[in-house]
Amino acid sequence: MTTELQFGICRVSIAPLRAEPSDRSEIVSQLLFGDGVEITEQKENWRKIRNIYDEYEGWVDMKQLEIAPKEEADAISDFVAPLALENTLIAGDGSTYYLAAGSSLPGFSNGYCKFGNLQFKADFQPLQVNYGVLKGDLAAFGLFFLNAPYLWGGRTWFGIDCSGFTQMVFKMAGIRIKRDASQQAEEGVTVDFLPEARKGDVAFFDNSEGRITHVGILLDNQQIIHASGKVRIDPIDDQGIFNKELNKYTHQLRIIKRFL
Repeated sequence: MTTELQFGICRVSIAPLRAEPSDRSEIVSQLLFGDGVEITEQKENWRKIRNIYDEYEGWVDMKQLEIAPKEEADAISDFVAPLALENTLIAGDGSTYYLAAGSSLPGFSNGYCKFGNLQFKADFQPLQVNYGVLKGDLAAFGLFFLNAPYLWGGRTWFGIDCSGFTQMVFKMAGIRIKRDASQQAEEGVTVDFLPEARKGDVAFFDNSEGRITHVGILLDNQQIIHASGKVRIDPIDDQGIFNKELNKYTHQLRIIKRFL
């Protein structure tokens, strides 16, 4: 593969990232518009990529990528689509793209984002983040996704999984975290006890085998917002999450981390 074909940027609103190079393969995550990737392998019309934002890997249809120089793909944009359902971009041919909240805007300047051979006009005011510095209210960002349906591998209001929810909320607040719950649990600083937890801390839950399988964001030390069936708010105590609709504990608390 030539050097000029090693990097790309997602050129569609949402692109499924699959475990194998097939439309029938499991969706393990999603690329959102503006996500920069490193191309590590190719098979027919498929490209195996590493998402530069979180280093997550999978296969994507090459038609959903715009080949771009390394310096463009590597640059994590400080401008993202805000908390809204109608973030519209106007492409060079006049057609409209609708972006999910938190989508990146590569090369954004003077109302336009540019990458590769493409240019788009933003019909909205982007949210500017400063990665590494918390900006905004995590609870408010999380509440935007309230009632969004659960979708394995999802990262948007139209379908999101537990770790995708946590990652996107923190992205909009300027904090980069990994993609999967088990990876996120290895980051941050441990909070020893639930009564010491505060809004924005992240709680992780394990299964009977001790594997981290779930994650959510604490609204305080008694409530958590998380994606389980849908994005919902449930009570939490030292044992875990209690679902009042089911009248039982659904997730066993393992550890609490602070990323702020």
